[in-house]
Amino acid sequence: MKRTAAALALLLLATPAGAATIADVQKAYDAGDFATALAGVQPLAQAGDVVAMRLLGLMYRQGQGLTQDTDAAIGWLTRAANKDDAQAQYALGMIWLDPKDARFDFTKGQAMLRQAADAGIADAQFNMGLIASGAFDNPPDFATAASWFQKAAGQGQAAAQYNLGVLYLEGQGVAKDAVKAAALIGEAAGKGNPDAMLDYGVLVFRGEGVRQDEKIGAQWLVLSAKRGNPIAQNRAARLYLYGKGVAQDPVEAMKWNILASKAGRADAELDSLLAKLTDAQKQEAQARADAFTPVAAK
Repeated sequence: MKRTAAALALLLLATPAGAATIADVQKAYDAGDFATALAGVQPLAQAGDVVAMRLLGLMYRQGQGLTQDTDAAIGWLTRAANKDDAQAQYALGMIWLDPKDARFDFTKGQAMLRQAADAGIADAQFNMGLIASGAFDNPPDFATAASWFQKAAGQGQAAAQYNLGVLYLEGQGVAKDAVKAAALIGEAAGKGNPDAMLDYGVLVFRGEGVRQDEKIGAQWLVLSAKRGNPIAQNRAARLYLYGKGVAQDPVEAMKWNILASKAGRADAELDSLLAKLTDAQKQEAQARADAFTPVAAK
């Protein structure tokens, strides 16, 4: 009896603790604990878990918890994509479409992205819209672009809402409609898209497709400027210099002009006007610009 008990004890000691589930792995990954995620994801991927294959591929692609290795990423993502994992198809398509990567292959990337888009992946649909817009120097087909952006926008994808709004604003691929444009761009702005904030601010400021309100329009422009958009920073400088929609503040105007110029949006007229500020005002504007940190997107 004692020998049987001892054997049972040894057996229990030799049995590994419960293996991590893909839910455990995903939780660790989302928390940024890549070492724990890697330890759990590798055996799951080797065992054929599709989600684990995709996640391991992404970790190789980003160098999360291991050395970055795009070839290994492609290998794991391909295994998952071949099992109809749409997210893996999307990730794989974006690798092939990366113009900075020596593996760039437009035909292969577009085909893989199309599979993911047809499966309903909003980001893939958005990128199909970009391709149709001529993002790779291919002839633009704005009607097709609008169709893809519409699909992604219907899922709440902010960049697609913005791009579709711009097409409505310009009448490209769709009938020109300032009201639809303002509604779509406004939705994207509300989700924190800096370009949408800029354009929506301009639309509200002018009353184009939406009720005119200079104060609210200025608020959107400043929000975009705070997100680091250089065009919005230039607009904010002008708003503060002339007191349009905001309280006049030449120091704040100079701060935004400094930031816009640093980001490549120089404005000789503003430079000339703001040169008239006192040395103390210029120093304060520079101090504000030096202390500026863009607001991170949520």
